[in-house]
Amino acid sequence: MRHLRLSAPDGVRYRPDEPSGVGVLALAGSSGRVDGERARVLAEQGALSESIRWFGGPGQSPGPWDVPVELFLERVEELRRECDRVVVCGTSFGAEAALLTGAFSSSVDAVAAFAPSDVVWSGVTPDGRSASHWTFDGRPLPCVALSASWRPDRDPPRFTELYRQSYGAAGKETIAAATIPVERVPEVVLVAGGDDRVWPSQEHAARVVARRQRHGLSTVVVRDDEAGHRTILPGERPVVGGARMERGGSEAADRRLGAAAWSHLLRLIGR
Repeated sequence: MRHLRLSAPDGVRYRPDEPSGVGVLALAGSSGRVDGERARVLAEQGALSESIRWFGGPGQSPGPWDVPVELFLERVEELRRECDRVVVCGTSFGAEAALLTGAFSSSVDAVAAFAPSDVVWSGVTPDGRSASHWTFDGRPLPCVALSASWRPDRDPPRFTELYRQSYGAAGKETIAAATIPVERVPEVVLVAGGDDRVWPSQEHAARVVARRQRHGLSTVVVRDDEAGHRTILPGERPVVGGARMERGGSEAADRRLGAAAWSHLLRLIGR
């Protein structure tokens, strides 16, 4: 397997010696980091896999707001030039991006969303401005704003109630406009821990399932009620660092959830 460094945008690509014809774009969450670990373990199964930095790099938004969906669509098309099938795999904010990319691109065959969201959320800039996570064609996508009145009641903070409160306070029209059109994605696998303390990913997953059901589409959901926000796949090292917050779960539970999701990921990439 060859390991290639990408420069525009910053990222990595793993090219297996015996490619399966499947390409994978792996997207990390709110760190915006390059998720080389996930790209690597999927490439070991034969997928041409890459991961990119999606904010904080040269010419990019400094944080997870006002990020153009076109960034991901361009990477999908790059993979499509070499692959018969393309899968987008994302975690947290990266899962939000993955589902949007799948909805916006006819070149995406499947999405695997870890700790997913069913709506577009807002980010908060350093000067306190509320801004959509994503733009398309130069315009911010409609989003659910985070509650300005919410305050954490512990240190380190957990943010699950912030997202519940913000969703509950948004009007029906706001929710409808911000909801990701997941019915446009041919195949979806959702992976969610019940002890997620970043946002209520199992509730988000349930709404994705319900929307797809209304359009006659099935959805695979992999759950573990003791797992947290960061699933660990077989062969991955646990992610450390990032913003100071509670993420829930335990290494054992997060690995158990990853093991349960593994067979579904292998199916998506044709193994």
